[in-house]
Amino acid sequence: MPPSTSDAIAREAQLNERYVREWLGAMVAGGIVEFDPVWKRYRLPAEHASWLTREASPNNLAVTAQWFAVLGGAENDLVDAFSHGRGVPYHAYNRFHEVMAEESDQTVVAALEREILGLVPGLTGRLERGITVLEVGCGRGHALAELARRFPRSRFHGVDMSEAAIGHARETVRASGLDNVVFEARDAASIDMAGTVDLVLAFDAIHDQAQPAEVLRRVRRSLAPDGVFLMQDIKAATALEDNRSHPLGPFLYTISCMHCMSVSLASGGPGLGAAWGRELALEMLDGAGFTRVEVHELPHDMINYYYVAEGGESR
Repeated sequence: MPPSTSDAIAREAQLNERYVREWLGAMVAGGIVEFDPVWKRYRLPAEHASWLTREASPNNLAVTAQWFAVLGGAENDLVDAFSHGRGVPYHAYNRFHEVMAEESDQTVVAALEREILGLVPGLTGRLERGITVLEVGCGRGHALAELARRFPRSRFHGVDMSEAAIGHARETVRASGLDNVVFEARDAASIDMAGTVDLVLAFDAIHDQAQPAEVLRRVRRSLAPDGVFLMQDIKAATALEDNRSHPLGPFLYTISCMHCMSVSLASGGPGLGAAWGRELALEMLDGAGFTRVEVHELPHDMINYYYVAEGGESR
């Protein structure tokens, strides 16, 4: 909008003016929105809008800011967990899958063709000709839905332990008319697709698992002889002392303590945490039977490594 009054902004957004005006006060005091005291008009500078609105995706920093509310909503349960140590389950985190899907839209979906698929030579061509793809921890399924739309000759299968997230994923593909993707609510540690999958995907999902080592073993066994596992996970070192200079270190350990570690513990898991690190990830991939692993960094994503692992079942 052009510079506008709080009344005009509230009408455009279909919101209550008094709440909008008070919120604008915070934005003005924080230097995010400009204010003309003579005309009582507010202005969001274009350079601010380019980082703080949904239209700015995949560069919208406001998406990440939603984690404050998601994690804060479980604060009382988390404080109690410091005493009993049993963790806090997924259902305690209101809007988790909604916010995670929007985060994934920025780091994964927006970069699939431009950045991520190119990590595996020839993968785009194989997808165009038709292969079988599995995603573990697919959440609301945005990445698989995008791949299914782009590559109609390939077949896609997503699994996630959340019934609610899978329900949203199914609704997405129904609304899109896609018939080459299915979603299943189940623990990734129970998948049984031995030697039948050409590509397995896991986006920011392995370190949260109740049985991460078993999930990796199942993934390896599911791969066809020339199959590939593409895993996105947190860019960190395993040793704490090696993360002291990490620019996002405080954020990683905080979100891990308040969610990643805790949901794993709540499921009886080891609580690897977000900062399980490259060294442990490579050790666990080796233990699962992967014979060759490459680790990549992508310019659009400062928070994750991308692991490309091979080692499918022999014929």
